[in-house]
Amino acid sequence: MALFILAVVVFVIADFLLRLWLKRRQEKRQREKRAAALHTSLTLDFSREARSLKRVAVENPKSRILCVDDEDIVLDSFRKILVLDGYSVDTVTTGQEALGLVQSHHYDFVFTDLKMPEMSGEDVTKSVKHLRPDIDIIVITGYATVESAVECMKYGAMDYIQKPFTEDELLAMVEKFVLRRKDRIQKELKPRVHVTKLSGPAHLPSSEFYIPGGVFISEGHCWVRMEEDGTVKVGIDDFARKLLGRIDAVEPPNLGMAIKRGQPLFSVKRGFRSVPFRAPLSGRIAKVNVRMKQDTESLEVTPYEGNWICVIDAEDLDTELQHLKIGKTAVSFFQDELEQAQAHLGKSRGDGYRERTDGSNLGLGRGDSSGLSDREWDEMVRDFFMK
Repeated sequence: MALFILAVVVFVIADFLLRLWLKRRQEKRQREKRAAALHTSLTLDFSREARSLKRVAVENPKSRILCVDDEDIVLDSFRKILVLDGYSVDTVTTGQEALGLVQSHHYDFVFTDLKMPEMSGEDVTKSVKHLRPDIDIIVITGYATVESAVECMKYGAMDYIQKPFTEDELLAMVEKFVLRRKDRIQKELKPRVHVTKLSGPAHLPSSEFYIPGGVFISEGHCWVRMEEDGTVKVGIDDFARKLLGRIDAVEPPNLGMAIKRGQPLFSVKRGFRSVPFRAPLSGRIAKVNVRMKQDTESLEVTPYEGNWICVIDAEDLDTELQHLKIGKTAVSFFQDELEQAQAHLGKSRGDGYRERTDGSNLGLGRGDSSGLSDREWDEMVRDFFMK
């Protein structure tokens, strides 16, 4: 037994060392390729694009950077340090050249010196943000001009780098800027809403939303699916599931009850609080999914398919179906509701909430609504479920 354990330990250590060696070997090869690209770039002529342009492009760059500074020694340092670490870097010596390049190339960052003879870094910042507001600006400054660099941030600069800097300091700062850019972009992107043929969302990230093909969505966030016998199944949609978080209980309607569109149909409970869902169609309750009274955990997997709440024998489908949404209209409705939910939850938690929340899912699905005050809860129910 001891020999077996020893053999396992030796195998694990050997596997770890092999993986570490392979990783370092791959990193060494990548660095050699970048060094070769850096060397080759010095012999290439890019003057047709900009008189002073020097360009080093690497495979799968961490970011694409344009540096503008009237000191060649600074630009040489940026190229050497950043290229070897995996960034593609263009450098020019004037702001005018930089502005020409941002109009024809897609950069993630522009690093601009603050004090330049022909065009100041402040003017570069204003102009780049006017031409390409998607590009992030980093101001390069000396100690004596830090206040001016901070002033540039009023015009849209992300941050500043103070000269002189060491290689490690530059790499650490640029890595921080890349993470901030990714975080900003993620927050600005709308959550994705899919129309899918699959019955469950297991194939999708939890931060994304989905609607099964052929399913109608009501303004009060019920889903509706037509059955072959002319009845319709009704449940809560994916937006409601993620906004409310964990659902503790479902109170279905009474079997045989007559219902009119817009009247309370069923409710779900979260702790001591309740959310009513209005009937998307008029008719009579033909079936009730008794299992949903107890098995609310299945809603965590999917709110659709077998997790319907009730079946309605609809009496006025031709007229009332026009009030429901399907396909692209339903996706657009979800997007609008998600924007409103972000504003609602952000307001209830203060200005810092959006900075703390993963912008990909607006905090939905993690039970954020459980922390709302009674007034905020009532506002949420009114805004999203009482339409």
